[in-house]
Amino acid sequence: QVQLVESGGGLVQAGGSLRLSCEVSGRTLSNYDITWFRQAQGKERELVASFRWNHGATGYADSVKGRFTISRDHYKNTVYLQMNSLKPEDTAVYYCAAKDRNMEEYDYWGQGTQVFVSS
Repeated sequence: QVQLVESGGGLVQAGGSLRLSCEVSGRTLSNYDITWFRQAQGKERELVASFRWNHGATGYADSVKGRFTISRDHYKNTVYLQMNSLKPEDTAVYYCAAKDRNMEEYDYWGQGTQVFVSS
């Protein structure tokens, strides 16, 4: 079992920054991908950024490239999402999820943290 706990959401003005945290526990993560998703009201969930735990490879949605950065603190078992130059369209509930890198489906999800960007 893997447990994920997100934190760091809140209200910010357009152009501002937030850092989300995803604390991961429960098992060795060496073969896992940790990914941030988001879901805006009335829209489908979308992948935002992903981190491959064992070698640090990252991937981003086109909509956040150059503005968001995903990173890891190995000793704290925490994955961060630094969000800069925020836009109102970034408003969503942000979820952290984990899957074995050889699998397609994400088996483990956090409870989500709300980000609201005002114009």
